[in-house]
Amino acid sequence: MYFVYQLRSISARDQHYTGFTKDLRKRLTKHNHGEVPHTSKHAPWELVNYFAFSEEEKAKDFETYLKSGSGRCFAKRHLW
Repeated sequence: MYFVYQLRSISARDQHYTGFTKDLRKRLTKHNHGEVPHTSKHAPWELVNYFAFSEEEKAKDFETYLKSGSGRCFAKRHLW
């Protein structure tokens, strides 16, 4: 399985992060231990939601969409 996930910073509630991974638990642990440069400043993080895909390409396409302007609007309206 491939996962697209969204995180919210526990220390800075207005900070969000969208990512892609094959191992969701391991990736969240890396975010919370400061091992991901983009998210280390606002650790710790909580998992807000995730989406599972059987195909890697579809997961990456969905991550790209959520990071686009219209995808951010969609997430703000329906997911956050």
